[in-house]
Amino acid sequence: MSYELRINHDSEIPKYKQVVNLILSDIEAGIFKKGQRIPSINETSEELFLSRDTVEKAYVLLKKNGILSSVRGKGYYVNQINIQQKIKIALVLNKLSNYKRSIYYSLARNLGSKANVDVFIYNYNLEQFDEIVNNQLTNYDYFVILPQFKKENADVESVIRKIPKEKVLLIDRNISTLKDYAIVYQEYEKDIQSALGEGIELIKKYSKINLVFPLNQYYSKNILRGFQIFCQINSLQFSIIDQLSEADVKKDEAFVLISDDDLFRFIKISKSKNWKLGKDVGVVAYNDNTVKELLEDGITTISTNHDEIGRTAAQMILSKNFRRIKSPFEFVKRNSL
Repeated sequence: MSYELRINHDSEIPKYKQVVNLILSDIEAGIFKKGQRIPSINETSEELFLSRDTVEKAYVLLKKNGILSSVRGKGYYVNQINIQQKIKIALVLNKLSNYKRSIYYSLARNLGSKANVDVFIYNYNLEQFDEIVNNQLTNYDYFVILPQFKKENADVESVIRKIPKEKVLLIDRNISTLKDYAIVYQEYEKDIQSALGEGIELIKKYSKINLVFPLNQYYSKNILRGFQIFCQINSLQFSIIDQLSEADVKKDEAFVLISDDDLFRFIKISKSKNWKLGKDVGVVAYNDNTVKELLEDGITTISTNHDEIGRTAAQMILSKNFRRIKSPFEFVKRNSL
């Protein structure tokens, strides 16, 4: 064995686990055959410049899992060669939210027992994102990344290109400078137009349609542009609201609410006025989930299919068939419009 250059002494992965992974890799590669004796604990510890206790811990774990067997006074032997190591995936998100959780659960569920998924959060911060990539670069087989930052012109490309392209799958947001990378993406500007178009006859019941778009929460400006284009094409009276207040909530008007906080605030205001959603005021919420299906007898939504994003990402990883795919975007009619 020539392990010296294959142990990362600066890695967060414990050294005994690195030894385990090295031996498993060599068994899978056919370097060690079934029944073959592997180097002794002392030989391996000397070659790797590791303590004997560290190497022994690795050997004992491999024996416990049935990979190795031991003969007293003779050493350790390969007991099992049909080894399938789990794929290691880093899911790197800007924040945790209901819809990000849906992507995670779908990804993990569709990968099943074939992979482990760890989640990293960078809080819209490019420096934190860069730190995650630098620290985890050699620890994962694949990086599934949702790139969304405080500054729309953040130099995310230079960070992502540190990772070998075949190990990267982007989700949700398309980066124009990374057209050579696999992605499952939304087209925010076109998606909101097509989804609202499905509900145009319901929307026309109202005298005006308002988009509540919090400018301080880093939502894609393409949503705003798509909404404006939709209203202009359909000759609709419209307005853009940054911070929703009680004075903004007016009878016989429809509202598209991007933030869940604004949705809950809107419902509270409507109840204080004894108004019924879908009759006195109309509501369309962004990003569907079970809560919106049950809330107030059903909230109409426009939403990408988060489960489908996770499922497609898992399928690409398992098949190693990486490509660029647009995520479906849906209008879900319920009683609030």
